[in-house]
Amino acid sequence: MNFKKKLILGKLIKRYKRFFVDVKINQKIVVAHCPNTGSMMGLLKKGNRVWLSKTDNPKRKLKYTLQLIEDNKSKVGINTHLTNQIVLDALKKNLINNFLNPEIIKQEVKFGVNTRFDFLLSKNNKKYFIEVKNVTLSRKKGIAEFPDAVTSRGLKHIKELLKASEKGFEIFLIFLIQRNDCNEFMLAQDIDPKYCELLKKAVKKKLNVLCYDCKFLPKGIKLNQKIKFNF
Repeated sequence: MNFKKKLILGKLIKRYKRFFVDVKINQKIVVAHCPNTGSMMGLLKKGNRVWLSKTDNPKRKLKYTLQLIEDNKSKVGINTHLTNQIVLDALKKNLINNFLNPEIIKQEVKFGVNTRFDFLLSKNNKKYFIEVKNVTLSRKKGIAEFPDAVTSRGLKHIKELLKASEKGFEIFLIFLIQRNDCNEFMLAQDIDPKYCELLKKAVKKKLNVLCYDCKFLPKGIKLNQKIKFNF
């Protein structure tokens, strides 16, 4: 997944109203859009290095968008809108062994009344529903965690995936760790015990969990390697 233009380096001043961040670029302070509604726990320290993209769209009120934050000298991708793009690129390039050479890849596929899953894959008369979650939290060195806040939406997706399994779909949950400094993934039991408990039960009911970290390149972000999931 490549950025359209080279990112701009700045320093974080503050985040506010969830969708806004003040960033210092050289000696100028700009207001940028924050494309992440989560808590972004541990990432919002004043003075952290950040990278922004800039749009040429004259209709955009905010010309800058926050893309990366540096945490303990490691880059962290915070744009949740890019999560599915990174996974889609990986699926097309056969970087995920569970889904080599799929016959069909569909995005944002409706299931039931009020649910859309991120991907529907088809291969050899089998159908796979995939839901993707973006991970940025790391409170201990080398360990990525999810969630970073209570997630009722995440709870709903697990329940709906289990319903899809009952209808014959193979079900997968991919945790995309937009960091490259972690070699292990764990559930943040203390932050959202209900979500963690349901996920553990869902794994016993044929929910497949995959965890991958990311590699940050000058031009973009790509899926890197599989990370151990430690219950």
